[in-house]
Amino acid sequence: MISDYKIVLASASPRRMELLNQISLNPVIEPSTVVEIITTRVPEDAVIELSLQKAEDVAKHQQPGTVVIGADTVVAAEGKILGKPGSHEEAFKMIELFQGKTHQVFTGVTIILCGKNGSIVRSFAEQTDVHVYPMTLEEIRSYAEEEEPMDKAGAYAIQGRFAAFVKGIDGDYSNVVGLPVGRVYQELKQICEQEEKE
Repeated sequence: MISDYKIVLASASPRRMELLNQISLNPVIEPSTVVEIITTRVPEDAVIELSLQKAEDVAKHQQPGTVVIGADTVVAAEGKILGKPGSHEEAFKMIELFQGKTHQVFTGVTIILCGKNGSIVRSFAEQTDVHVYPMTLEEIRSYAEEEEPMDKAGAYAIQGRFAAFVKGIDGDYSNVVGLPVGRVYQELKQICEQEEKE
């Protein structure tokens, strides 16, 4: 049973914590301090790589009976990986790139179950396509100057004011917020069953 395990989120993201609380997983927050290294330009591979680095960093300090969840989200537009903007100007450029078009949000998740007989590690990436309405330069500028886009991959929050510009999505909404919780729960269930059989 998932409830038998201590759940640790290897991230300080309040959005990921809220999503896990929403499905009653109520994680302990222990952000990873690892220096993140990406060795690929393929978005799915990059987010899996980063989620694995975060999860492994936090898992090495845990007792058996703990599950660590590491996650990383990127936005990909026009073949470019967009992380978090470093400035309002960068936020403007990111939004300008995908306004009126469709872009992809990728979240990589690594779940590590610290078991009695060693660890079980599972990683996956979830993709959601986001369709954005055309925006005027004034709309982009006004949004980019706010604080909302500053700590978000791709410089926007779908659950915030940017919702005014989202035409629709194909895929998991919670993935765009920062964690595909439905899939996380299903994978967790399978890992816990696997551990109980061993």
